Amino acid sequence: MAIEIRQAVGDEDYGAWRQVRLAVLPNEQALSVAQSRLLDGPDRLLLVATLDGELAGSGIADRSDTGLGFVAPRVIPALRGRGVGSALLERLLAHVEERGFETARAHVEGSDIPSLAFAERRGFVEVDRQVEQVRAVRPAEEPGPAVEGIELATIGERPELLDAAYELGSEGYANMALKVGTVTVSRERWLRDEATLPHGSFVALAGGEIVGYAGLCAWEGDPTRAENGLTVVRRAWRGRGIAPAL
Repeated sequence: MAIEIRQAVGDEDYGAWRQVRLAVLPNEQALSVAQSRLLDGPDRLLLVATLDGELAGSGIADRSDTGLGFVAPRVIPALRGRGVGSALLERLLAHVEERGFETARAHVEGSDIPSLAFAERRGFVEVDRQVEQVRAVRPAEEPGPAVEGIELATIGERPELLDAAYELGSEGYANMALKVGTVTVSRERWLRDEATLPHGSFVALAGGEIVGYAGLCAWEGDPTRAENGLTVVRRAWRGRGIAPAL
């Protein structure tokens, strides 16, 4: 069996990388080729792997939101157990080491027992868990409860509020309960990735002061889905019903 690994360069490679992600994580959003290119940078490496000429896997190495190295080797389920994942991981770890990272993070689906075993055999240990919550939107949803003294405005109505909410968003990310590291998001990324459905993204105002934010993001390739990017309420204003209203 011949395993070949190449760095993703052109749109065809980026498309193949996206194809693998969709095959391995069908319930997660996959960025378009154009969106992926916007994330390119010196710390980022995308790989595409073939097995006997057939697309078999992909990999990504980058700086994580917590400032550590991040790696993710992915192999199409039907082609696992043939060395593709190990070959990808070796290249990805070498890249993060070259970039000066001393620790590499990775994400593994909790229900994917073989992948968990793969990670453990290669020295990864569990430090945090992420839990996805999904809600079906009902017809004729009731509006959120009003909160006395609080005005809700959409980013669609007032686009300038997205930039103004960055400080509060940064506070929300920093407050995430993680065992290792602190999440940091740049203003550039905030403005690019948050509230991509601006008329469904809300800011809570008290006398003109931003005290809450809830962003809704488009789901690439599926207009029936959306994602709550972040919901945060300024600490001094919590417990007053602002988050449920948002």
